[in-house]
Amino acid sequence: MRTVQGWFRDTTGGLPRSFWYLWTGTLINRLGSFVLVFLAIYLTRERGFSASQAGLVIGLWGVGGAVGTTIGGTLTDRWGRRPTLLTAHLGAAVMMVGLGLARPLWAVALGALLLGLFAEAARPAFGAMMVDVVPEKDRLRAFSLNYWAINLGFACAAVLAGVAAQAGYLLLFLIDAATTVVTALIIFIRVGETRTTPTGPVAKGPAVPAGALRTILTDRVFLGFVALNLFAALVFLQHISMLPIAMGDSGLSPATYGSVIALNGVLIVVGQLFVPRLIKGRSRSHVLALASVVTGVGFGLTAFADAVWFYGLTVLIWTVGEMLNSPSNATLIAELSPAALRGRYQGVFSLSWQLAGATAPILGGLVREHAGNTTLWVGCAAIGGVTAVAHLISGPARERRAVQLRTSAAPVRPVTVVRSPAPEVAEAAAVAPTEPVRAGS
Repeated sequence: MRTVQGWFRDTTGGLPRSFWYLWTGTLINRLGSFVLVFLAIYLTRERGFSASQAGLVIGLWGVGGAVGTTIGGTLTDRWGRRPTLLTAHLGAAVMMVGLGLARPLWAVALGALLLGLFAEAARPAFGAMMVDVVPEKDRLRAFSLNYWAINLGFACAAVLAGVAAQAGYLLLFLIDAATTVVTALIIFIRVGETRTTPTGPVAKGPAVPAGALRTILTDRVFLGFVALNLFAALVFLQHISMLPIAMGDSGLSPATYGSVIALNGVLIVVGQLFVPRLIKGRSRSHVLALASVVTGVGFGLTAFADAVWFYGLTVLIWTVGEMLNSPSNATLIAELSPAALRGRYQGVFSLSWQLAGATAPILGGLVREHAGNTTLWVGCAAIGGVTAVAHLISGPARERRAVQLRTSAAPVRPVTVVRSPAPEVAEAAAVAPTEPVRAGS
């Protein structure tokens, strides 16, 4: 009992109150994240659209998300975390209802585009706010706890969505919109603005330095890391597009696919809280390299899967890679950008997931159609291996950049007083983890 209590205290103790409000908002929002789970089924079965039309609508969601993360990152730095987050959440709730009521294809497509824009615009603000309120020494635990909440909500939402759909698909959109509003209200009422500005002579000028875009585009260390995440995401997102097709070729039903993919969320809920202690003190680049290899192996084995248990095994393997990747990825990203550009760096990093979300199904489909199923999955394994080597090579430069930003951080003063104690110096951090795009997220 003492061991369990000690583990619980080490895992959850000492985190700021503001973090727990953000964590609660994440959990509530994900518990109601029904729409993306059933969107393809809704469009084809309920609305009568073709598979290509449904693909177009989902693709426009991704396009809107790419625009949203860019706009959201800029507003997060210029306007503030809190107003950006509130506007994005409320806009997403309105568009969620609008998408549920839309009937013509053009209206559905426009609704998906705008919904993706608003929903993804909230990510940079939420990520920057979490980095703002959590001290650097506690971020590994905080990011793991938040990722745990995301997957707990995902696992529950997949079950609840099936029940709610029986009462009508519109109910899915309404519940999703309601939980989004509740999340916005929790953060708006309980978490103050966390954006900081430099003190001294620089404080007389704009909060965000001129040439911010040029700064990011010339930051080769950061952009290299974003590129590696893009390649990892191209592999990971095959579980949404090509995996169900491969399982269908093996004679397995969509329901079986749902049960197999649910193993991903279940394993993360059960094991993610133990990951921080497992990787604490280890080289982040080594952990990320290992995560890339494990993920590549998991997807690579799909080439030989032909039964439910085999597909389930592959999911469990690449889920372990995902669990290792998420907290290490998050803490490293949080140290690779200046505090004044935190939101914009968050937006650029989020953009890598949006680009992967738009291109992974297309590339996966082309490779599968012209080179075969085996080539697709073996290719995923090869990408995982190459990404691992790239992490090992680029790791020292990233760590040097993180140290440089920590030592050069200037004292900061809060724009407004926050409820939790703020660090005495500006956190040399950029972004909080952007969770992988998945069915239900």
